[in-house]
Amino acid sequence: MTVRLAFYGDDFTGSTDALEVLAFAGLNSALFLKAPTPTMLERFGAIDGIDGLDALGLAGDSRAMTPAEMDAALPRALRALAKLAPIVHYKVCSTFDSAPAIGSIGRVIEIARRELGAGAVPVVAGNPALGRYCLFGNLFARSGTDGLVHRIDRHPIMRNHPVTPMDEADLAVHLARQAPLSIAKLTLADLARERTTLDQRWRALAGGDADAVLIDSATAEHLTEVGRLLDAKAPCFVVGSSGVEYALTQWWRESRRASGQPAADTRRFDRCSAAGPVLVVSGSASALTAMQIDAALAAGFGDLPLSARELVDGDRASAALDAAAAACRHLAHGKSVILHTARGNTDPRIAQMVGSLVGTGLTRAEATHQGGRTLGRRLGELTRAVLERQPLRRIVLSGGDTSSQVTQVLAPDALSVVARLAPGAPLCRLHAAGSTLDGLEVALKGGQMGDANYFIKVRDGVD
Repeated sequence: MTVRLAFYGDDFTGSTDALEVLAFAGLNSALFLKAPTPTMLERFGAIDGIDGLDALGLAGDSRAMTPAEMDAALPRALRALAKLAPIVHYKVCSTFDSAPAIGSIGRVIEIARRELGAGAVPVVAGNPALGRYCLFGNLFARSGTDGLVHRIDRHPIMRNHPVTPMDEADLAVHLARQAPLSIAKLTLADLARERTTLDQRWRALAGGDADAVLIDSATAEHLTEVGRLLDAKAPCFVVGSSGVEYALTQWWRESRRASGQPAADTRRFDRCSAAGPVLVVSGSASALTAMQIDAALAAGFGDLPLSARELVDGDRASAALDAAAAACRHLAHGKSVILHTARGNTDPRIAQMVGSLVGTGLTRAEATHQGGRTLGRRLGELTRAVLERQPLRRIVLSGGDTSSQVTQVLAPDALSVVARLAPGAPLCRLHAAGSTLDGLEVALKGGQMGDANYFIKVRDGVD
């Protein structure tokens, strides 16, 4: 088996975003919750009836880690992936939201340079398929709330992120705040040059004194060139959004066409049937998720608001049991239901949870970090309790940190892609040998992913 690419996702929704790009490009791919052993890889190939995996991912939760936690968790994971594939990708959110104290991408670059002997680390920020554009090092992103493209520090959702608000658009500046890094730039002007000149510029930057090279991209054609540069640099370690997967698969597809090889048939991903009642568990506070909740409630979903404060620091056993029982009553009568801890970033429930934890002596930053992580785990326990009482075919986990924590509580062996739903938020299947969760379909959606009808599509299917 030859694995061409291995990635570590800094949260679970981001991991399935990368996984879908690989699957839709025709690569046999799987996402694991821990570094796979040869036995696990062999068993997965047998389950899916394939000769072997072309690419694989490791779903993590480092987006919610402190630098000290990263130092403890990431070296072993990155070394394991480097043994499996020539290109190792540390997959971050396409909005690059991170901070010196939480989810530090700068610290990751330091760790990779130390542990893997990585030289100048390529950083790929643009991802046109998701409405993300990097221009002379500055990141722009389309908002799902108004459909407009905003500089990231003026983005209506990301500038108000509850944990890692983006207040700097120049990613070289943003990352250098997180670690003492020297960051060079390969810009649009470089990408516009003919290949010989571009390659000379790339070699000079990649082989120079910089710790990282930030690479622009605003079009699919730009990404194909980026893929060519990354492929030629292998073995290498790269940081970026799923733009890395788009870049490499687009270049590999172009190379395949040039050699006369047929394209892979991926039509099986274009549709999925209705699933009966679905459970939506949402910890996202984004304005787009609020729109999705509103649309789903109007389409007949049951509404079960949860108190984040009670789940985290109150009589959580009672609160979770009551919520699980209420959800099961809806589902048993064939009614889809949404359990949510916020409807938009002005919902007071998250602030109430943080305020309550501050009252125990934590700083506001500690309360936000610890509260978010604990809340995700409580939602995971609640989800598991519902599934034990009311088996379902399909569920939705909404919110990056929520999806990471809930999936870890459910603890499948791996995930694979089932169908397209929205760019960056596919429908997946859990693989869990010997568990009743085996075969459960799950859609993991970040706060800024999908259109207003996303939850309805999960319930009703896509034809």
